[in-house]
Amino acid sequence: MLFICATVCTKLFCANGCAFADKNYPVILSVKRDMMLKSQNNRSAMIIMAILFFVFGFVTWLNGPLITYVKLAFGLDTDSKAFMVTTAFYLAYFFLALPSSWVLEKTGMKKGMALALVVMAIGTFLFGHFATKRDYPMSLSGLFIIGSGLSLLQTASNPYISIIGPIESAAKRISIVGICNKTAGIISPIVLSAFVLKGVNELEGKVNAAPDTKTRDTILSEFASNIYMPYAIMAVILILLGFWILKSSLPEIRTSEANTQNTSPNSDKVRTSIFQYPHLWLGAVCIFVYVGVEVMAGDAIGTYGKGFNIPTDETKYFTSYTLAAMLLGYVIGLITIPKYLSQQKALKYSAFLGIFLTAAAFLTGGYLSVAFVAALGLANALMWPAIFPLAISGLGKLTEKGSAILIMGIAGGALIPKAFATFKDEYGFQLTFFVLMVPCYLYILYYSVKGYKSGIK
Repeated sequence: MLFICATVCTKLFCANGCAFADKNYPVILSVKRDMMLKSQNNRSAMIIMAILFFVFGFVTWLNGPLITYVKLAFGLDTDSKAFMVTTAFYLAYFFLALPSSWVLEKTGMKKGMALALVVMAIGTFLFGHFATKRDYPMSLSGLFIIGSGLSLLQTASNPYISIIGPIESAAKRISIVGICNKTAGIISPIVLSAFVLKGVNELEGKVNAAPDTKTRDTILSEFASNIYMPYAIMAVILILLGFWILKSSLPEIRTSEANTQNTSPNSDKVRTSIFQYPHLWLGAVCIFVYVGVEVMAGDAIGTYGKGFNIPTDETKYFTSYTLAAMLLGYVIGLITIPKYLSQQKALKYSAFLGIFLTAAAFLTGGYLSVAFVAALGLANALMWPAIFPLAISGLGKLTEKGSAILIMGIAGGALIPKAFATFKDEYGFQLTFFVLMVPCYLYILYYSVKGYKSGIK
């Protein structure tokens, strides 16, 4: 717009023989050049961020089939023990998010993302190594390290994608990279199942029919070793990506300049502490319950399906169905936000849909009930893209710390699914699912209507 106005003015002045136009024409060209360069940088940054979101989507959504894998490979007798996979993975976010913000203050976002990929590679290698040896505690430590790397990566990447453009349209940009994330989430369970869980029903039969402990352990050790090569390959890819990010043209962003719209033009209130932003803290709780319901719909859906005695050869793919529904939701967000829907309204409608689908899953059974759980992916898709930018809006130089607090909320993925696995045998898996999910969606509804505005004037 500035360039068009300047060009029109220049032509008018030129028509009247004014030397002023000739004098300022190089300035106009410079403005155009700067605008084009900024647009190209943003496009390049979006491509790089899309690749990163694909990577951590692939790694994160392996947890669903991993629950099936560890229960069999390590001879675990309860689902609660198998759900330590999600507990170890997501608790890392709680413990490492704030340290991640301190790291990012020293390294900057670009170097921080590269470092995060290397940390993930270390955790990936350790998990594959110790899983092959059927050492469950050390395998969980590998998952914790992967989660630590992801904590650093997400603490950097989510605010980066939110503030690389106008905060009001952040949900649209997050939807774009979210499509990559959830596409990876669809692929990763299929890949792991093909390489590791192939013929799992027959394997379960062999284990149950083993004449003695030694034979049983031999069968399980052979099965457990299938995990090594896929995870070793992932470790190498992550290291190569870290080096590529370090050498890439990804621009640094000064959060103190890019995210400062927290008060009205007439407000003279200056905020110097993270505790002066109630919408951030309420947003952290919202992230906690959101990630809880997302992991329940994505990672716990296989266990939910087993409650209806659906064979493992089928339930191992259920996570991909949830992620396919989420992918559809991201496409809808890409089309509708902000042109037809604001971020707040998208979050509100998603919460209503989540409540409806949870109730439908509770009131039905078998494959239909599982289908409603998978459809929760559609309800959950636009929640993170809406919650994150709403919660960090206006934090300015405190954006990294605010982002870290929100990333700590990802611990909801550790606790809520673990509660499901712990109580489902006593109270019934459908009732437990319903009781855990509905309050979470109700809180998300509250945040979409009132919570995001708290403290913003």
